[in-house]
Amino acid sequence: MNALESQLEYAFGDTLPALGTTLEVAPGILWLRMGLPFALDHINLWLLEDEIETPSGRVRGWTAVDCGISTDVTKESWESIFATQLRGLPIIRVLVTHCHPDHVGLADWLCKRWDVPLWMSAGEYAFARLMSAGLPGADGTAAAPHFRRHGLIDEELIDKLSGRNNYYQNLVPDVPLSYTRLQDQRMVRIGGRDWRVITGFGHSPEHVSLYADDVRVLISGDMVLPRISTNVSVFAIEPEANPVQQYLDSLEKYAGLADDTLVLPSHGKPFRGLHTRIAQLNDHHRARLAEVVEACATPQTAVEILPVMFKRPLDTHQLSFALGEAVAHLHKLWFDGVLERRLGDDGIYRFTASA
Repeated sequence: MNALESQLEYAFGDTLPALGTTLEVAPGILWLRMGLPFALDHINLWLLEDEIETPSGRVRGWTAVDCGISTDVTKESWESIFATQLRGLPIIRVLVTHCHPDHVGLADWLCKRWDVPLWMSAGEYAFARLMSAGLPGADGTAAAPHFRRHGLIDEELIDKLSGRNNYYQNLVPDVPLSYTRLQDQRMVRIGGRDWRVITGFGHSPEHVSLYADDVRVLISGDMVLPRISTNVSVFAIEPEANPVQQYLDSLEKYAGLADDTLVLPSHGKPFRGLHTRIAQLNDHHRARLAEVVEACATPQTAVEILPVMFKRPLDTHQLSFALGEAVAHLHKLWFDGVLERRLGDDGIYRFTASA
């Protein structure tokens, strides 16, 4: 446990649900984990006891929140859950917080497996369809020219990034052809309990978190994580974005939640200390921004900023996110007027402190 984590209260200590099992974290709310083949090696998923009206009458079952990536191993884990953890009840709804592969990857499989609807925000659903289709601008090949403009001139690294052209489609081969829209501040009735939709930006197009006031539980998705900071990146499809500002603005939407809220994050362990953690995240970004400003006393590319922001070695998967995050921090300072941006004769953007 690092110094920042020690300021949080892990509600269940070091207890984790084993693969294929669940742990009840609040009445009618089950926690399960699926593996990921990345440095971030797991995702938390949630099952909410539910009851909905159908053309055949009221049906009891479970709403699944997020899905895991599309792999045989993840499907096997789900089948184990179906066989042993559902108390004889079906999955009756699939709700996805956002479009990233570890969250939406098996949505189509789950919806078809149980013949149930998908619930997402419009922005997340649209981007999931866009990226799963591999449309130009959203495919992997768009990353190389985008990052070249920000100083990536190592051809071997560029080739590796370009070689990830089918990365998203491999993890999210299909997305359901229809969905039910989730909207900010609207209530979703799940199992006799009202969950308030809280949308967030910066990490993804229209990320959905869910808050139930009666039990003071927040399903935070990737917006608030206990151990790591949420990735906020500028990607090729929106090259002039300001996601750091969007993310910091989004954190303010949690200000009115109860102090003792139990936070159910997508990565890491359930915890209490939401407002402490948000303060830590704000401090984290302030510190990174200050480091970037100091470095930009002389003109800097995003690639040159990488060792300022990231002290550890980065693999290809991590490099794309790290570069996106470096551009994001440069962009916030540029939008704020703290930095100037110039395009050189070599086609590369450089940032320097404003006069």
